[in-house]
Amino acid sequence: MNKAFDIFNPTEEHQQLRENVRRFAEAEMDGQAASYDEKESFNEALFRKFATQLGLFGLTVSEKDGGAGMDVTASVLVHEELSRFDPALTLSFLAHEVLFVNNFYHCSNEQQRERYLGKVIDGTWIAGMAMTEPEAGTDVLAMRTRALRKGDRFVLNGTKQFITNGPYGNVFLVYAKTGDGPKDVSAFVVESSFAGFSVGKKESKMGMRASPTSCLVFEDMEVPASNLLGSEGGALVHMMRNLEIERLTLAAQSVGIALRCCDVMTQYAVAERKAFGQPLAEFGQIQRLLSESYAHTQAARALVYATALRISPEHRESLGAAASKLVATTIGETVARNAIQVLGGYGYTRDYPVERLLRDAILLSIGGGTNEAMQKNITRDLARAYR
Repeated sequence: MNKAFDIFNPTEEHQQLRENVRRFAEAEMDGQAASYDEKESFNEALFRKFATQLGLFGLTVSEKDGGAGMDVTASVLVHEELSRFDPALTLSFLAHEVLFVNNFYHCSNEQQRERYLGKVIDGTWIAGMAMTEPEAGTDVLAMRTRALRKGDRFVLNGTKQFITNGPYGNVFLVYAKTGDGPKDVSAFVVESSFAGFSVGKKESKMGMRASPTSCLVFEDMEVPASNLLGSEGGALVHMMRNLEIERLTLAAQSVGIALRCCDVMTQYAVAERKAFGQPLAEFGQIQRLLSESYAHTQAARALVYATALRISPEHRESLGAAASKLVATTIGETVARNAIQVLGGYGYTRDYPVERLLRDAILLSIGGGTNEAMQKNITRDLARAYR
């Protein structure tokens, strides 16, 4: 008899990857997460272990180019498992692996891959992506960063805002306007060592505090023309393609947060806390919080993984990615809030991880396009289907 298909672990390779990541995350990430959140500092040494111990950088890069040759489902399950224990460090992983490595790989040429891919896959360099600006977030085409061609170079001027890994990054994929039209956007590989590159203000945040965020400033920064990714003015295609996997992995982070919160509140209500001589789980209002949290988390998880099966470099899935992010990030926040309610006063303290997980969860409905933008995108895609 054929083994039933498992949407969460489609192959034995996926199952083994999940088990390896879960063991690592529980052993290495759980114990340090609260202290790095408290200090608002980045665990750079642990971050590099994603490469040296797990080989997680380059998941979606082909094996012939030094990667793991896996699919979007693999990326989703890694983000889910890591986020159970430290969503903030996982966000830095996402910025490196999804926003740079995956994006760069699918829009670069052989010479560019030869120059950069090895350094970001083996963890020698930390990477990120720079799209958002002080006056251009979800309305990304309003960006003001300009790249003017001068011979064999482009000269970049502008500021990028809220850049994950900004203070630590060695290399960034940077979007800039190269023409006067709203869609005249190009992508460049920018090294932090380039003259005219500087790191601006480091943000002090409510959540995701262990993931470093800053602005990047470009002042007459010269970038070799050989660092242009794809064609001049042609970046929107791979920008939008990569936004889909970004939104799906942000959704997977929310699922990981919700799963951990379900574990914590259920353990507390069933085995740890009694009231009026009975376990908390015997009370109807607590049962509602536990059962709804579990059911909604499983529904969101199924949507995220079903969408992952349909996304590849050759196949777009804008509707599914937007729906996954909208549903999962909303549920992630709700379940974290429910966990605090079940734990009562203890949930509000740092004795348990749920208050940190709630603070981290809130960012996920903002990054990668706000949930309000997801509602707009879903409605637009549905309207196209019914015209």
